Amino acid sequence: MKKSLFFYLVTLCFCVFLFVGCKSENSVELTFSSWGSASEMAILKPILKDFEKKNPDIKINFLHFPQNYFQKIHLLFASNTAPDVVFINNLSLPVYSDFLDDLSVQVNTENFYPKSLEVLSYNGKLLAVPRDISNLVIYYNKDIFDKFGVAYPKSDWTFEDFSKICEKFKENDTFCISYDENTMYLLPFLMSNGEGILSDDLKSEIYSNSDYGLNFYKNLRYKYHYAPERSEAATSTMAQMFLNKKLAMHLSGRWLVPKYRESADFRWDVISFPNGKAGSIVPADASGWGIYKYSKHKNEAIRLIEYLSSKEVISKIAKDGLIVPARIDVTESDVFLNGKPESSNVFIDVIKNSKKTPVNHDYKKLTDKIDKILSVK
Repeated sequence: MKKSLFFYLVTLCFCVFLFVGCKSENSVELTFSSWGSASEMAILKPILKDFEKKNPDIKINFLHFPQNYFQKIHLLFASNTAPDVVFINNLSLPVYSDFLDDLSVQVNTENFYPKSLEVLSYNGKLLAVPRDISNLVIYYNKDIFDKFGVAYPKSDWTFEDFSKICEKFKENDTFCISYDENTMYLLPFLMSNGEGILSDDLKSEIYSNSDYGLNFYKNLRYKYHYAPERSEAATSTMAQMFLNKKLAMHLSGRWLVPKYRESADFRWDVISFPNGKAGSIVPADASGWGIYKYSKHKNEAIRLIEYLSSKEVISKIAKDGLIVPARIDVTESDVFLNGKPESSNVFIDVIKNSKKTPVNHDYKKLTDKIDKILSVK
């Protein structure tokens, strides 16, 4: 009797072992790709591990491409081996739109800024659930302003006010503003004056060298010398020049907050872009998670995206200040608003009047052309 019970228990344990083993072997392997720095990976990897614990039937095969991300996933798309879940930005949507699922009815997006959903939509389809919404603001060094008795910029300041401030810094042999040979930093000057680089139908180039915004931006460096020339910046980035107190103001995005929190030994804050003829308008960009249209594991992919875009996870990602979260309930919480800069609400305020960056299949060729224009007198 005891022997029979012993064999029964052994047989039962063996069957349980087989069941668990088979379940493990039959679990879904979900491939997920992303770019990101080492500090970002230190946040993301534990999040993925936590997802696996909560979803034991799913194993994440994480493809981290810190460099040349889009060149690498382009090869995967071309060979029909694209990841099930792809971290992607709006600038790349036209290229991959035919390979991404429409997520507008598959994922609950009621807690997200409508602008972020608009930015990650293409041809009327939501192709990625947004992690963040990116915009541009003016960082300024309060100590430099105080040193030369210059009043801090206000939210209603104009291009004329901006120029007057720059003239005061020039009189004191100090660079007023950053200058990047990159179309992204030109766009606020165009958009705020009712100009752009593409027509509304995204088919025609509409910028020209006679445009007010383009000339205004180039003149910051080449005519008025409010911004450093390339030789004066040498090998330094504009962020490094700002940290080294060589610039009074720096036009950039939220991604610099962690660096400035850690390294700036002066008082700094942010303000919205100055008002042009059309108001204060900056480009709106975003990044988020899309699903490969031919994925064999779409249900599991949706579960991963729902987890990554949850309030809990977005709060973890936003804690160090790197992003403007696309989730309203995170951005308008202490997670985002506490800590430097004091005026973090500015990043929220500019969302309303921001304008989706105009993108088409030839966007990279167009911006390469404009970047060259920005690099010469």
